Amino acid sequence: MRMIPLITAALMWVTPAHASPDFWVHEWPKTNFELTSVENWVEIMSGGPPKDGIPALTAPDFISVIDENRLQPREPVITLEIEGEVPRAYPIRYLTWHEIVNDTVGDLPVAVTFCPLCNSGITFDRRVRGQVLEFGVSGKLRFSDMVMYDRQTESWWQQAIGEGIVGEMTGVELETLPSWMESWDAFVARNPDGLVMQQPSFGRRYGANPYVRYDSSFQPFLYSGEMPPHDIPALARVVRVGDKAWPLTRLSEEGEVREAGLTFTWREGQASALDSERIAAGKEVGNVRVRDANGADVAHDVMFAFAFHAFWPDGTWMLAN
Repeated sequence: MRMIPLITAALMWVTPAHASPDFWVHEWPKTNFELTSVENWVEIMSGGPPKDGIPALTAPDFISVIDENRLQPREPVITLEIEGEVPRAYPIRYLTWHEIVNDTVGDLPVAVTFCPLCNSGITFDRRVRGQVLEFGVSGKLRFSDMVMYDRQTESWWQQAIGEGIVGEMTGVELETLPSWMESWDAFVARNPDGLVMQQPSFGRRYGANPYVRYDSSFQPFLYSGEMPPHDIPALARVVRVGDKAWPLTRLSEEGEVREAGLTFTWREGQASALDSERIAAGKEVGNVRVRDANGADVAHDVMFAFAFHAFWPDGTWMLAN
Protein backbone atom coordinates (compact mmCIF):
# COMPACT_ATOMS: atom_id res chain seq x y z
CA MET A 1 0.00 0.00 0.00
CA ARG A 2 1.39 3.40 -1.00
CA MET A 3 0.95 6.20 1.52
CA ILE A 4 1.88 9.82 1.00
CA PRO A 5 4.36 11.41 3.44
CA LEU A 6 1.91 12.33 6.22
CA ILE A 7 1.24 8.72 7.12
CA THR A 8 4.77 7.55 6.39
CA ALA A 9 6.01 10.13 8.89
CA ALA A 10 3.42 9.02 11.42
CA LEU A 11 4.81 5.50 11.29
CA MET A 12 8.17 6.87 12.42
CA TRP A 13 6.62 8.53 15.45
CA VAL A 14 4.41 5.72 16.71
CA THR A 15 4.82 5.23 20.44
CA PRO A 16 4.97 1.59 21.56
CA ALA A 17 2.04 0.33 23.60
CA HIS A 18 2.36 0.68 27.36
CA ALA A 19 0.93 -1.53 30.12
CA SER A 20 0.06 1.50 32.28
CA PRO A 21 -0.87 5.14 31.62
CA ASP A 22 2.18 6.48 33.51
CA PHE A 23 3.84 7.39 30.22
CA TRP A 24 1.03 9.85 29.38
CA VAL A 25 0.59 11.60 32.74
CA HIS A 26 2.97 14.44 31.84
CA GLU A 27 0.98 15.16 28.69
CA TRP A 28 -2.39 14.77 30.41
CA PRO A 29 -2.04 16.15 33.98
CA LYS A 30 -5.77 16.91 34.24
CA THR A 31 -6.92 13.43 33.23
CA ASN A 32 -7.95 11.06 36.02
CA PHE A 33 -6.37 7.79 34.91
CA GLU A 34 -7.70 6.04 38.01
CA LEU A 35 -11.15 6.08 36.43
CA THR A 36 -11.22 3.94 33.32
CA SER A 37 -13.03 1.12 31.55
CA VAL A 38 -9.84 0.09 29.74
CA GLU A 39 -8.73 -3.27 31.10
CA ASN A 40 -5.56 -3.57 29.06
CA TRP A 41 -3.58 -0.37 28.48
CA VAL A 42 -1.67 -2.10 25.70
CA GLU A 43 -4.75 -1.48 23.55
CA ILE A 44 -4.04 2.28 23.51
CA MET A 45 -1.13 3.69 21.57
CA SER A 46 -0.02 6.87 19.92
CA GLY A 47 -1.12 7.24 16.32
CA GLY A 48 1.75 9.60 15.56
CA PRO A 49 0.50 13.19 16.03
CA PRO A 50 0.50 14.54 19.62
CA LYS A 51 -2.48 15.96 21.49
CA ASP A 52 -4.20 18.44 19.14
CA GLY A 53 -1.62 17.62 16.46
CA ILE A 54 -4.70 16.99 14.35
CA PRO A 55 -6.60 20.24 15.02
CA ALA A 56 -10.31 19.79 15.66
CA LEU A 57 -12.52 22.61 14.41
CA THR A 58 -14.96 24.71 16.46
CA ALA A 59 -17.72 27.00 15.18
CA PRO A 60 -16.83 26.65 11.48
CA ASP A 61 -18.12 28.99 8.81
CA PHE A 62 -20.73 27.89 6.29
CA ILE A 63 -21.67 29.04 2.82
CA SER A 64 -24.72 28.36 0.68
CA VAL A 65 -24.71 25.40 -1.68
CA ILE A 66 -24.86 27.68 -4.71
CA ASP A 67 -21.66 29.44 -3.64
CA GLU A 68 -19.60 26.25 -3.28
CA ASN A 69 -17.20 25.69 -6.19
CA ARG A 70 -14.53 23.36 -4.77
CA LEU A 71 -16.41 20.10 -4.25
CA GLN A 72 -16.78 17.54 -7.01
CA PRO A 73 -20.09 15.66 -7.54
CA ARG A 74 -18.93 12.28 -6.14
CA GLU A 75 -17.02 13.67 -3.13
CA PRO A 76 -18.34 12.41 0.22
CA VAL A 77 -19.88 14.69 2.81
CA ILE A 78 -21.48 13.98 6.17
CA THR A 79 -25.06 15.22 6.06
CA LEU A 80 -26.85 16.54 9.13
CA GLU A 81 -30.52 17.38 8.79
CA ILE A 82 -32.02 18.73 12.03
CA GLU A 83 -35.76 19.39 11.99
CA GLY A 84 -36.48 23.09 11.65
CA GLU A 85 -32.90 23.94 10.63
CA VAL A 86 -31.20 24.35 7.26
CA PRO A 87 -29.47 21.06 6.31
CA ARG A 88 -25.68 21.12 6.59
CA ALA A 89 -22.95 19.25 4.74
CA TYR A 90 -19.53 18.61 6.28
CA PRO A 91 -17.09 17.64 3.49
CA ILE A 92 -14.84 14.68 4.16
CA ARG A 93 -12.05 16.58 2.35
CA TYR A 94 -11.90 18.73 5.52
CA LEU A 95 -12.76 16.11 8.13
CA THR A 96 -9.93 13.90 6.86
CA TRP A 97 -7.48 16.52 8.17
CA HIS A 98 -9.41 17.66 11.28
CA GLU A 99 -11.48 14.59 12.31
CA ILE A 100 -13.80 16.54 14.64
CA VAL A 101 -16.03 19.55 14.02
CA ASN A 102 -17.62 21.16 17.08
CA ASP A 103 -20.66 22.96 15.74
CA THR A 104 -24.02 24.31 16.91
CA VAL A 105 -27.11 23.81 14.75
CA GLY A 106 -29.88 26.03 16.03
CA ASP A 107 -29.76 25.37 19.76
CA LEU A 108 -28.18 21.93 19.39
CA PRO A 109 -24.42 21.59 20.04
CA VAL A 110 -23.02 18.74 17.94
CA ALA A 111 -19.72 17.02 17.24
CA VAL A 112 -19.37 15.74 13.69
CA THR A 113 -16.58 13.16 13.69
CA PHE A 114 -14.68 11.10 11.13
CA CYS A 115 -12.01 8.53 11.87
CA PRO A 116 -10.25 7.76 8.56
CA LEU A 117 -8.59 4.60 9.87
CA CYS A 118 -12.01 3.05 10.59
CA ASN A 119 -14.03 4.98 7.99
CA SER A 120 -16.28 5.83 10.92
CA GLY A 121 -18.38 9.00 10.54
CA ILE A 122 -20.63 9.71 13.52
CA THR A 123 -22.41 12.80 14.85
CA PHE A 124 -22.90 13.27 18.59
CA ASP A 125 -24.87 15.59 20.85
CA ARG A 126 -22.25 17.51 22.88
CA ARG A 127 -24.51 18.05 25.91
CA VAL A 128 -23.36 15.90 28.82
CA ARG A 129 -24.32 16.13 32.49
CA GLY A 130 -25.63 19.67 32.22
CA GLN A 131 -22.65 21.06 30.30
CA VAL A 132 -21.65 21.45 26.68
CA LEU A 133 -18.40 19.67 25.88
CA GLU A 134 -15.89 20.66 23.23
CA PHE A 135 -13.95 17.78 21.72
CA GLY A 136 -10.39 17.53 20.47
CA VAL A 137 -8.20 14.81 18.96
CA SER A 138 -6.02 13.10 21.58
CA GLY A 139 -3.55 11.60 19.11
CA LYS A 140 -4.24 8.17 20.63
CA LEU A 141 -5.74 5.13 18.95
CA ARG A 142 -7.50 2.09 20.34
CA PHE A 143 -8.12 -0.75 17.91
CA SER A 144 -7.09 1.77 15.24
CA ASP A 145 -10.01 4.04 16.18
CA MET A 146 -9.62 7.67 17.18
CA VAL A 147 -9.63 8.48 20.88
CA MET A 148 -11.23 11.89 21.35
CA TYR A 149 -11.00 14.01 24.48
CA ASP A 150 -13.15 16.77 25.91
CA ARG A 151 -11.54 20.08 26.84
CA GLN A 152 -13.68 20.50 29.97
CA THR A 153 -12.52 17.41 31.93
CA GLU A 154 -9.83 16.03 29.58
CA SER A 155 -11.56 12.65 29.71
CA TRP A 156 -10.88 10.31 26.79
CA TRP A 157 -13.71 9.11 24.55
CA GLN A 158 -13.84 6.25 22.07
CA GLN A 159 -15.15 7.66 18.81
CA ALA A 160 -16.59 4.44 17.37
CA ILE A 161 -18.84 3.81 20.38
CA GLY A 162 -19.29 7.38 21.66
CA GLU A 163 -18.36 6.45 25.20
CA GLY A 164 -15.97 7.82 27.81
CA ILE A 165 -13.16 5.34 28.47
CA VAL A 166 -10.70 7.27 30.67
CA GLY A 167 -11.24 9.99 33.26
CA GLU A 168 -14.20 11.65 34.90
CA MET A 169 -16.54 10.79 32.01
CA THR A 170 -15.75 7.06 32.00
CA GLY A 171 -18.88 5.08 31.16
CA VAL A 172 -20.84 8.10 29.95
CA GLU A 173 -22.43 7.58 26.55
CA LEU A 174 -22.90 10.39 24.05
CA GLU A 175 -26.21 10.53 22.22
CA THR A 176 -25.71 9.63 18.57
CA LEU A 177 -27.65 11.74 16.09
CA PRO A 178 -28.87 10.55 12.69
CA SER A 179 -26.40 11.65 10.03
CA TRP A 180 -25.03 9.90 7.00
CA MET A 181 -22.24 9.98 4.46
CA GLU A 182 -23.34 10.71 0.91
CA SER A 183 -22.04 12.33 -2.24
CA TRP A 184 -21.98 16.10 -2.61
CA ASP A 185 -24.21 15.67 -5.67
CA ALA A 186 -26.83 13.78 -3.63
CA PHE A 187 -26.82 16.44 -0.91
CA VAL A 188 -27.24 19.28 -3.40
CA ALA A 189 -30.04 17.51 -5.29
CA ARG A 190 -32.06 17.16 -2.09
CA ASN A 191 -31.01 20.43 -0.45
CA PRO A 192 -30.52 23.15 -3.10
CA ASP A 193 -30.91 25.76 -0.35
CA GLY A 194 -28.63 23.94 2.09
CA LEU A 195 -25.38 24.99 3.72
CA VAL A 196 -21.89 23.53 3.38
CA MET A 197 -18.93 23.99 5.68
CA GLN A 198 -16.46 26.52 4.33
CA GLN A 199 -12.84 25.53 3.76
CA PRO A 200 -10.88 25.99 7.01
CA SER A 201 -8.00 28.45 7.14
CA PHE A 202 -5.30 25.83 7.70
CA GLY A 203 -2.44 24.93 5.41
CA ARG A 204 -3.70 21.49 4.43
CA ARG A 205 -3.97 19.68 1.10
CA TYR A 206 -7.75 19.73 1.17
CA GLY A 207 -9.18 17.38 -1.42
CA ALA A 208 -6.15 15.08 -1.22
CA ASN A 209 -6.28 11.73 0.53
CA PRO A 210 -3.31 11.05 2.84
CA TYR A 211 -4.34 7.38 3.10
CA VAL A 212 -3.88 6.32 -0.51
CA ARG A 213 -5.30 2.83 -1.21
CA TYR A 214 -5.91 2.29 2.48
CA ASP A 215 -9.30 0.64 1.99
CA SER A 216 -7.70 -1.91 -0.37
CA SER A 217 -5.08 -3.01 2.14
CA PHE A 218 -5.10 -6.33 3.95
CA GLN A 219 -4.11 -5.08 7.40
CA PRO A 220 -5.53 -2.03 9.19
CA PHE A 221 -3.06 0.65 10.30
CA LEU A 222 -1.80 0.11 13.88
CA TYR A 223 -4.28 -2.70 14.56
CA SER A 224 -3.37 -5.90 16.40
CA GLY A 225 -6.83 -7.23 17.26
CA GLU A 226 -8.80 -10.12 15.81
CA MET A 227 -9.87 -10.15 12.20
CA PRO A 228 -13.58 -10.31 11.33
CA PRO A 229 -15.32 -13.69 11.08
CA HIS A 230 -17.06 -15.23 8.05
CA ASP A 231 -14.03 -14.54 5.82
CA ILE A 232 -15.03 -10.88 5.64
CA PRO A 233 -12.01 -8.73 4.69
CA ALA A 234 -10.81 -6.46 7.49
CA LEU A 235 -11.21 -3.32 5.37
CA ALA A 236 -14.62 -4.25 3.95
CA ARG A 237 -17.29 -1.66 4.74
CA VAL A 238 -20.28 -2.61 6.86
CA VAL A 239 -23.33 -0.58 7.83
CA ARG A 240 -23.66 -0.70 11.61
CA VAL A 241 -26.91 -0.07 13.43
CA GLY A 242 -26.56 -0.78 17.14
CA ASP A 243 -24.80 -4.13 17.50
CA LYS A 244 -25.69 -5.38 14.02
CA ALA A 245 -23.66 -5.04 10.83
CA TRP A 246 -24.81 -5.34 7.22
CA PRO A 247 -22.01 -5.85 4.66
CA LEU A 248 -22.01 -3.03 2.12
CA THR A 249 -21.45 -5.56 -0.65
CA ARG A 250 -24.80 -7.15 0.21
CA LEU A 251 -26.61 -3.81 0.13
CA SER A 252 -25.00 -2.82 -3.17
CA GLU A 253 -26.03 -6.13 -4.74
CA GLU A 254 -29.62 -6.02 -3.48
CA GLY A 255 -30.21 -2.27 -3.72
CA GLU A 256 -32.77 -2.38 -0.92
CA VAL A 257 -32.92 -4.55 2.18
CA ARG A 258 -35.81 -4.62 4.65
CA GLU A 259 -35.19 -6.43 7.93
CA ALA A 260 -34.88 -5.90 11.67
CA GLY A 261 -37.48 -3.13 11.38
CA LEU A 262 -35.22 -1.12 9.09
CA THR A 263 -35.01 -0.25 5.41
CA PHE A 264 -31.58 0.09 3.80
CA THR A 265 -31.20 1.65 0.37
CA TRP A 266 -28.03 1.79 -1.71
CA ARG A 267 -27.51 4.04 -4.74
CA GLU A 268 -24.29 4.54 -6.69
CA GLY A 269 -22.57 7.89 -6.91
CA GLN A 270 -20.20 8.31 -3.94
CA ALA A 271 -16.42 8.08 -4.10
CA SER A 272 -14.34 6.38 -1.42
CA ALA A 273 -12.37 8.91 0.62
CA LEU A 274 -9.65 6.32 1.24
CA ASP A 275 -8.72 5.11 -2.22
CA SER A 276 -7.07 7.42 -4.75
CA GLU A 277 -4.84 10.38 -3.95
CA ARG A 278 -7.65 12.70 -5.03
CA ILE A 279 -10.74 11.98 -2.96
CA ALA A 280 -13.04 12.94 -5.83
CA ALA A 281 -11.51 10.19 -8.00
CA GLY A 282 -12.00 7.39 -5.47
CA LYS A 283 -13.61 4.09 -6.33
CA GLU A 284 -17.36 3.67 -6.08
CA VAL A 285 -18.81 2.91 -2.63
CA GLY A 286 -22.34 4.22 -3.12
CA ASN A 287 -24.80 6.17 -0.98
CA VAL A 288 -26.57 4.41 1.88
CA ARG A 289 -29.66 5.58 3.77
CA VAL A 290 -31.14 3.78 6.77
CA ARG A 291 -34.72 4.44 7.84
CA ASP A 292 -37.13 2.99 10.38
CA ALA A 293 -40.66 1.72 9.79
CA ASN A 294 -41.98 5.30 9.84
CA GLY A 295 -39.48 6.48 7.25
CA ALA A 296 -37.36 8.43 9.74
CA ASP A 297 -33.58 8.41 9.37
CA VAL A 298 -31.80 6.12 11.81
CA ALA A 299 -28.40 6.76 13.42
CA HIS A 300 -25.86 4.42 11.82
CA ASP A 301 -22.25 4.20 10.78
CA VAL A 302 -20.50 2.87 7.67
CA MET A 303 -17.32 1.49 9.16
CA PHE A 304 -14.70 -1.11 8.40
CA ALA A 305 -15.45 -4.70 9.38
CA PHE A 306 -12.41 -5.03 11.68
CA ALA A 307 -13.59 -2.05 13.76
CA PHE A 308 -17.09 -3.48 14.14
CA HIS A 309 -15.65 -6.77 15.33
CA ALA A 310 -13.24 -5.02 17.72
CA PHE A 311 -15.92 -2.99 19.48
CA TRP A 312 -18.84 -5.41 19.10
CA PRO A 313 -17.14 -8.83 19.33
CA ASP A 314 -20.50 -10.46 20.05
CA GLY A 315 -22.35 -8.41 17.46
CA THR A 316 -24.60 -9.89 14.80
CA TRP A 317 -23.46 -10.11 11.19
CA MET A 318 -26.44 -9.65 8.89
CA LEU A 319 -25.29 -11.77 5.98
CA ALA A 320 -27.31 -12.67 2.90
CA ASN A 321 -29.71 -15.55 3.41
